[in-house]
Amino acid sequence: MELQSYVSQILEDIKNNGMPAVKKYSKQFDNYDGDIKLKVEEWDIDEEIPTQDKEVIERTIQRLENYHIKQKTEDILYSNEYNSTYGLINRPINRIGIYVPGGKPLPSSLLMVAIPATIAGVKEMLITSSPKDGVINPYIIYIAKKLGIKEVYKIGGIQAIAAMTYGIGMKKVDKIFGPGNQYVNEAKRQVFGEVGIDSLAGPSEICVIADETAKPEYILNDLLSQLEHGYESRSFLVTTSKELYEYCERKGIERYLFKSMEDCANKTNEIAPEHLEIMTKDPESVLPLIQNAGAIYLGDYTPVPAADYFLGVNHVLPTGGASRFSSVLNLSDFTKKISIAKVSKEELLKERYLGIRMAEIEGMYQHKKSMEVRK
Repeated sequence: MELQSYVSQILEDIKNNGMPAVKKYSKQFDNYDGDIKLKVEEWDIDEEIPTQDKEVIERTIQRLENYHIKQKTEDILYSNEYNSTYGLINRPINRIGIYVPGGKPLPSSLLMVAIPATIAGVKEMLITSSPKDGVINPYIIYIAKKLGIKEVYKIGGIQAIAAMTYGIGMKKVDKIFGPGNQYVNEAKRQVFGEVGIDSLAGPSEICVIADETAKPEYILNDLLSQLEHGYESRSFLVTTSKELYEYCERKGIERYLFKSMEDCANKTNEIAPEHLEIMTKDPESVLPLIQNAGAIYLGDYTPVPAADYFLGVNHVLPTGGASRFSSVLNLSDFTKKISIAKVSKEELLKERYLGIRMAEIEGMYQHKKSMEVRK
């Protein structure tokens, strides 16, 4: 069955039939037939996490917090010559859902979403993740406890997106975050509008711009690392070095050889990759040439996997060329901007002719009267 229609039917079934439908699909897709909710008081898995791993998680949290807290912005309010006030104020999204894949658990993705959400002031967070043998990955549970997230649900796939959207078995959310397979992506696409979504994440991508000074072993291993995400992942080498071009001839690596760094940059902007590494003699000089990339990593010692896990920069990035118009996940994704205006009598009476004439042009005569009636 065609993907769009298939997902639509499941969403509609869950919307109309509620929890029985959720349980039906949980059994069908996750082989799970128990309670949907994992209650906070039942969490007792600390002994399953080695002390060393707890320290790794703690240090990673600190690095993510240190980076993201610098993204906080102040409200913008100003007065003009009429003593009127205008501006923008920030308000956090009240409630978000974080989808964490359960088939191949990604605790790092949970960190990348939950930490900036907390800093942005999101008050309520929940996690959905499909169980394996009826159990959610203990690292996901440990991180949830560590970050104070009190709602975790044993539910994945399309049914998780539906439950978060329609409020089935849980209070509905305002926005959904987190990567998933093609079914999850399609479900997110179809529910957008009823809830917000972060993005429609596709297969992982890396592009490396390199010249003759780059270390071939570094480049090759970085390119191969992204292919580890799955057969649909893509790796691009864009280089001025014929030696490097030949060295990186491997299945799954798309290679481009150019004469100038400007041509390399133009090709990279065309690709608009999720991750971009620049390993050249002077990577900072190449940076101004780049317009399209989800994240840019400069120099020999900034490999993508380091950014994926511990640098502190966010690894939730636009894929599939979406960096032409989309950004890395950041604090603004967890907030709303609300415009503010307090207009003085002097300004309204002096400037309202602008609005009155526009209302006449558009044939909106009650709009016109609303402005004219004020004395």
